[in-house]
Amino acid sequence: MIEIKDLYKIYNSGDDEVRALDGVNITIEEGEFVAIMGTSGSGKSTLMNMLGCLDVPDGGSYHLCGQDVSSMSEKRLSRVRNEVIGFIFQSFNLIPCLNALENVELPLLYRDVSRQERRAASIEALLRVGLINRIKHCPSQMSGGQQQRVAIARAIASKPQLILADEPTGSLDSKSSADIMEILRELGNEGKTIVLITHDIASATAADRIITISDGRIVC
Repeated sequence: MIEIKDLYKIYNSGDDEVRALDGVNITIEEGEFVAIMGTSGSGKSTLMNMLGCLDVPDGGSYHLCGQDVSSMSEKRLSRVRNEVIGFIFQSFNLIPCLNALENVELPLLYRDVSRQERRAASIEALLRVGLINRIKHCPSQMSGGQQQRVAIARAIASKPQLILADEPTGSLDSKSSADIMEILRELGNEGKTIVLITHDIASATAADRIITISDGRIVC
């Protein structure tokens, strides 16, 4: 699913050079649930941006599903983000004026999926995360845990090949965090490829494998 070779991301070249990624090598198989751990400034967020095709490397290669994405145009990268990857963010990134169903439908709308198909896929995803009874609620009418479940439904509605979860429990209480991790574990058991970015060891232990990054390098 993912093959990264000698990946570099360098900021402020010269005397103040910062190697956010310093020769990273990672292979992730289809169906794996992998956690990437690191402290603030370790490079894990930069790595997440690379994995999600949100940024491009300064050196090395990144193959996703057999395709070299490190040299793709922005238009092609946008298609990959929309069609191949499902994103889950710490801050939920829901549209406040849209209800749960409309938030889940939005990425499918950008893909020109018919109204009937995107409505069915969104309802199925909300049912999957246990929120069918909140279908008409806006984000302000839901708890943090419920909002994150809407975000997960949005990520899985299009049936992506890869799910990237960036600190998905970072702003939640312990009960909501456990609920979210249970959903991710279930998705992993169903064969979804999941990459979890986290600083929390309790969340990371849900994964099949833990990769630790420090100062832009894989250390464990």
